Amino acid sequence: MKSKITGGETVLLFAAKILNKYEVKYYQCIETGFIQTEEPYWLQEAYSSAITKLDIGLPYRNELLRDKTVKILMDNFNVHGRFLDYAGGYGLFTRLMRDKGFNFYHTDIYCQNLFAENFDLADIKEQSPKFEVLTAFEVFEHMVNPKDEISRLFSYSDNVLFSTELQPETTVKGINHWWYLSPETGQHISFFNRNSLEFLSKKFGYNFYSDGVSTHLFSKRKFAVNPFKEKRAPFFIRKMRRMVHNYELKKYPPLEGLLQSDWQYIKDKINQH
Repeated sequence: MKSKITGGETVLLFAAKILNKYEVKYYQCIETGFIQTEEPYWLQEAYSSAITKLDIGLPYRNELLRDKTVKILMDNFNVHGRFLDYAGGYGLFTRLMRDKGFNFYHTDIYCQNLFAENFDLADIKEQSPKFEVLTAFEVFEHMVNPKDEISRLFSYSDNVLFSTELQPETTVKGINHWWYLSPETGQHISFFNRNSLEFLSKKFGYNFYSDGVSTHLFSKRKFAVNPFKEKRAPFFIRKMRRMVHNYELKKYPPLEGLLQSDWQYIKDKINQH
């Protein structure tokens, strides 16, 4: 099988059961380390529900991404520009960003826009609209043909802020070696590392920046400092923040969240069938 990143050779890594029924092969690009499944013939079934039963962390992740995105946009881009959330699901992230004052629009051909209706790409009447920044969170791992789909993102903006979990540093040797493979849902089919993302950025003439874990940026701009490196606040501000934080913890001690245990419970139920 040829690499969907370089067009070069791949090696077979392992095979695993997807959706608890299909035996699927996983291949790794020799040049970049990018991992891909065999041609994903099971996707129609995997997307029978656009947001899977196992994805109960969606609201929590949207809040985290909103807070991270606000800081990056405020520090590095024109906050009065127009923005697009690509493959934005139910429109929750677009709604959260609009609530923060950012002129965000939504697009997703597979999922109904529930939270940002009237602020969809289709509502923009101009031909070939452009955006200050395009966000594509939890999209890259779903790409069937990454080169073509990433090229489509660049048609909307010179700045693409996106998330996808980078491969672990040790070789992924099996389905249980990395949680992000997510065989229960069958939707994750493309898995990137830094090398593969840098290869793509060079191919399209973009600069690449990353937090080294899961959030990344392709940009035509060359930044003097990595946009993901937060500016250190003055000592007095840091001290006051710690005091307020400690006060809040003492007055309102947080309960242990149930997200992880609920996720494991649902996963075990799915695997029983």
